[in-house]
Amino acid sequence: MYLSRLILNPRSRQVRSELADPYEMHRTIWRAFPQGVFKVNRQDDAAAGVLFRVEVHPRTGVPTLLVQSRLKPNWSFLLGPGVNYLLPEDELPLDVENPAVKAVEVDFRTGQVLAFRLRANPTVKKDREDKKQGRRVGLFREEDQLKWLERKIGLAGGDLLSARTSNEENTKGMLFVEKEDGKRMRFLSVQFDGVLQVKDPAALKQALQAGIGSGKGLGFGLLSLAPARG
Repeated sequence: MYLSRLILNPRSRQVRSELADPYEMHRTIWRAFPQGVFKVNRQDDAAAGVLFRVEVHPRTGVPTLLVQSRLKPNWSFLLGPGVNYLLPEDELPLDVENPAVKAVEVDFRTGQVLAFRLRANPTVKKDREDKKQGRRVGLFREEDQLKWLERKIGLAGGDLLSARTSNEENTKGMLFVEKEDGKRMRFLSVQFDGVLQVKDPAALKQALQAGIGSGKGLGFGLLSLAPARG
């Protein structure tokens, strides 16, 4: 598995456009993979294990793009002349590589305590009157969001020990052909930070690679894990 970190240029018109419509950022990310030049669909995502999340520095406003993938990405298309997608080198902290890519070996053990971050689209499926197909409805109460998270972490092979929510907002996505802003779908976006305990290492590894919840093409579902402090 590979983790990429790209520090983006907030003055770039392309970056600003993609922050407003994350599915377009998804399309840019796919250019780092061979088949991504041709098409983007769920089968491609599943094969390459592509998940991503944007984090904006609270003080500087500089966005950082985190990308997880099974395939090794090639970000050279972002480094060409006249391309200003990444923050210029002279504005980076000393010795910070941009983009940075590292290979990661995942090895969990039962009982291990880990801190996590997850930006997710917490929803519940509601049946329609015609019974043909259900629709997903966002969970707006924090109590319901935390219950959703506890269930998802449980299915992912962990026990939720603590969690808090933040950055609740609506993300716009152009998943189909809606060019008009008013017709674009809105997706509830919630960031979860907390601590979990590993119950089933194999299940957690699988969940880490597959992502959690819906809306992965809009930057949801990437589960970041690190040893818990204390």
